[in-house]
Amino acid sequence: MNAAEQATSIEFASKIATVVHLFKSELPDLRVDLKPWTNDSDTRSLVDPDSVDIGLHFPGLSRLFHCRSFLVQIRFYDDVDSCTKRVIGIEVGGYDHRGKQWTLSTIEQWSFAGAVVPEGAAGDRLKHCCRQVFDVFSHSLEESA
Repeated sequence: MNAAEQATSIEFASKIATVVHLFKSELPDLRVDLKPWTNDSDTRSLVDPDSVDIGLHFPGLSRLFHCRSFLVQIRFYDDVDSCTKRVIGIEVGGYDHRGKQWTLSTIEQWSFAGAVVPEGAAGDRLKHCCRQVFDVFSHSLEESA
């Protein structure tokens, strides 16, 4: 679901802003889109309501990442016992004019898959950002207030 729509409290909005800052501090050329999904019925049927989705766009094609844009999907589950959302994984897709070129999933092996994948050091930078996202959401919203 669009990050802008998931920012339903000050604490959660602050965590989303922190995630944006993490990616921008590692890759300053990125432009952020907190509403990467269009608001039509076909798209809405595909959107995961338990995710925060952020679009990140380079000013042009990145030769290091072999894409022009990232779609970062932070997947959550609701921990009903503590009334919090916990991160279960992050999926990042790299896109260009041909569509999705690669995917990084933090579930299981943290490996890239696709037609082309980011260069070694660039991929490591992206994995570093994902590790930091886990840190941002590792504390419950009540603990961060």
